[in-house]
Amino acid sequence: MPTLIPKQTGFFESFDGTPIYYEVRGEGKPLFLVYGIVCLMNHWQHQIKYFSQKYKVITLDLRGHHSTPVPQNRDNLTIDSIAQDIIGLAQHLGIKKASFWGHSFGTQLLVRAYDLKPELFSNLVLINGFASNPLNGMFGTDVVNTVFDFAKQTYGMLPETFSYMWKKLATNPIGMRLSALAGGFNLNLTSFKDIEIYAKGVASIETDVFLGLFEKMMKYDGTSVLDRIDCPALIITGEKDTVTPKEFQEIMYKKIKGSQFFVVPHGTHCSQLDMPDFVNMKIEKFLKEVGY
Repeated sequence: MPTLIPKQTGFFESFDGTPIYYEVRGEGKPLFLVYGIVCLMNHWQHQIKYFSQKYKVITLDLRGHHSTPVPQNRDNLTIDSIAQDIIGLAQHLGIKKASFWGHSFGTQLLVRAYDLKPELFSNLVLINGFASNPLNGMFGTDVVNTVFDFAKQTYGMLPETFSYMWKKLATNPIGMRLSALAGGFNLNLTSFKDIEIYAKGVASIETDVFLGLFEKMMKYDGTSVLDRIDCPALIITGEKDTVTPKEFQEIMYKKIKGSQFFVVPHGTHCSQLDMPDFVNMKIEKFLKEVGY
């Protein structure tokens, strides 16, 4: 079993003065791991532990998430801003080229970061991700768009009540299981401890931060960028992912020239937590094949 590599932590000041929290583990070629909306570094725990034995593994908290505060100017809670944070962290650490991994919304962020600075990317690993609005077809229906619109309207009318209910729902035992299902966990494969960590993480995010970024996620369409990606890419999908159905990953696979496509058996939206050894083995094989 891999030993736990000590982490180095720090903050760097992004373009608008927001202090961005990051962690670094290990030595070697750099890997940047970017989680999804209202997620947390724990989503990458198995990859961090395994790959930090041979690589420099870098993770960061997105603006408005956990140790990274909400920017003073809330207009800077955007996909562009977070993409600039990712690029800025690489520059802060003196990294000129790296492997970038994104999960879920993290894929959109990396697509935009690539659009801004393609020369920074040595290769890409995209897990259960999407380049355009994932709500179209989420859970096999388009009703999620309507639910989001209702939530946004309710928050606008009753912000304190909505925020209170949001936190209560996320942190009670029944709500934790609902959060797990909505977040795409496989309850048979993922430990309940990880689900608890996720639920508490969800509750810690300010409601308007979530709603604002979620709306940006719905509106962003990076499909045209995919045609321009010319670095090696591995697209991973979960066989039973209902949050972001396989067709979203298939679109990326078809549009990113020379990319590889891998389906995780029994994997859901959090395939890297469901089947970590299987996913790690496939990623490691990919990195070796592309000479990284």
